[in-house]
Amino acid sequence: MSTTTAPRPSLASFWHDLPREAKLLLSVVVFEFLGTGLVLPFHVVYLHEVRGFALSDVGLLLGLPPLVGFLVVGPAGTLIDRLGARVILVWTFLLLIAGDVVLAFATTPWAAALALTLSGVAFGVSWPASQSLIAAAVPAGLRQRYFGVNFTLLNLGIGLGGILGGAFLDVGRPGTFQAIYLLDAASYLPGFFLLAVVLRHVAGRPVHDDTHDDARISYLEVLRRPAVASLMLLGFASSFVGYSQLNAGMPAFARAVGEVSTQGLGFAFAANTVVIVLLQLVVLQRIEGRRRTRVIAVMGVLWALSWVLLGGSGLVPGTLGATMLVASCASVFALGETLLQPTIPALVNDLAPDHLRGRYNALSSAAFQLAAIIAPPISGALVGHHLGGVYIGSLVVGSLLVGVLAVVRLEPQLPPEVNGVRADTATQETVPA
Repeated sequence: MSTTTAPRPSLASFWHDLPREAKLLLSVVVFEFLGTGLVLPFHVVYLHEVRGFALSDVGLLLGLPPLVGFLVVGPAGTLIDRLGARVILVWTFLLLIAGDVVLAFATTPWAAALALTLSGVAFGVSWPASQSLIAAAVPAGLRQRYFGVNFTLLNLGIGLGGILGGAFLDVGRPGTFQAIYLLDAASYLPGFFLLAVVLRHVAGRPVHDDTHDDARISYLEVLRRPAVASLMLLGFASSFVGYSQLNAGMPAFARAVGEVSTQGLGFAFAANTVVIVLLQLVVLQRIEGRRRTRVIAVMGVLWALSWVLLGGSGLVPGTLGATMLVASCASVFALGETLLQPTIPALVNDLAPDHLRGRYNALSSAAFQLAAIIAPPISGALVGHHLGGVYIGSLVVGSLLVGVLAVVRLEPQLPPEVNGVRADTATQETVPA
């Protein structure tokens, strides 16, 4: 095997090559997710400790948005392929704003359920629409780096919001929680204006030709295409042991078992962001041209370690050590995120043909949503019934299985270029298919 390697493109060259439309899309990411960061770590605290809902009910409520999103994502993918991603995203912003406003004043489980249903519809549609919009605005050779930079900015916004929320919130003052949900609603306004006015020409109604009978292509036919089913299974597994737990299971375990304060949770999410902001661009340089499936396998090992650290917080509840262990969990998890986030979206969109991009992204979204439906009730039940050891053990094993799935099942089904191997690198490698 040759020892020479092609030079990896720099961030400066990436920005220079990026189209104007893609630069504008990046410009609003921090502000939009600043609002998300204000509320994301505190859903459980707000619904359980402020509104007084039972922890088991909270788990069901937090499973509602992904359930609704899962139900609407199929039609959403078809609409994206027919109407264009931008139009769909404009309407999702309006739904997100409405959901936040209703949740801010929800004093009953039914009112909270209505708010979370609105948000669920929006989130179910926004993922495939935003991924398709990015694919339309960013050339294939820049997508992996774009997804990574976008993820860095996204987490910068979330981290800053988490710090502000943790310092500002007071369980004894419900008005502080109402304020952050209203601020989250306001954070969507710049993105709404950008897509509704400035970028009206981007990702409009797709142009179809006679070679594709799009109306007759079902999701089952898409799943039967090479590598698609395995890629969706990988998305489901990584969501179940990853983001679904970070957003619901981890805060529940940290509060109920580790007895970590709301300020401690804010600190943990801030630590998660710091790692991503500091390391994502470095990681992007290191993984460029490497097999994406191997990168995901490394991520699985890191996530397994992160859940071990979370479990350790239960051994020293209510102490500074518990807070530091939860923060360490979030930090190691973040390092894994820097490996996953540039790779899975790039895999999906490099595998998808243009005329089916909405449906490919809808399937990817559905896989993540399905895991998010199942995970909160399971984590809530395990933590609520004092089965923290079982909870942590299942996450450790599941994280390791994600890596096995990526390398053993998915990798042999992918063309090298879809798996992130550049043509110049592929000619130098002797790695078995």
